[in-house]
Amino acid sequence: MAEFTHFDKSGMARMVDVSEKPQTLREATARGKILMEPQTLKLIKEGGIKKGDVFAVADVSAIMAAKRAPDLIPMCHPIALTGVAVSFDDGAPSNERAYVNVNVTVKCKGETGVEMEALCAVSVALLTIYDMCKAIDRSMTIEGVELAEKKGGRSGHWQREEKT
Repeated sequence: MAEFTHFDKSGMARMVDVSEKPQTLREATARGKILMEPQTLKLIKEGGIKKGDVFAVADVSAIMAAKRAPDLIPMCHPIALTGVAVSFDDGAPSNERAYVNVNVTVKCKGETGVEMEALCAVSVALLTIYDMCKAIDRSMTIEGVELAEKKGGRSGHWQREEKT
C-alpha cells in the first residue's frame, strides 16, 4: 500500500512539495448522481424551476468550484487550470426515481494532478441542482461522487473499473 503523502515524519499535516516534479499534462474526470422525483426532472428539462436554468447554473458552479478547490481543501495546491468540461445526462426509468448524472473533466499542465478540482466541481454541481430544486423536492439524494479517471504525472493513467 502506498504511504500517505500529506503527513511529515512526525505525523503533522503538510502540503506536499511538488517543486521538483516535472510539468506534464494532467487530466481528471469525476462523476456523481442526484436522484429525484420524476416530476422534478420534468420541470428541470422544461425550464419550470423558478430559480432559473438548472443545468446552466450547475455548469457555472462546477467551473467555479474547480477553480476554488484550494480554498476549500487545506493541502490542495493552487493550480492554473487549462480546461473544465461539464456534462449532464439524465433519465427517468419506469418505477424508479429519476436522476441526473454530472461528469466533470479538469485539465492542467503542471506538477500535480487535478483530481480534487474535478471532485469539488462534481460535488458543487450536484449541490447546486439540489439547491435550485429543493423547494419542490426535498427528497433528492446525492450519491456516487467518485474519481472516474486520471491521466498524467508519475502514476500515469488510472481508470475506475466499471461495476457489473
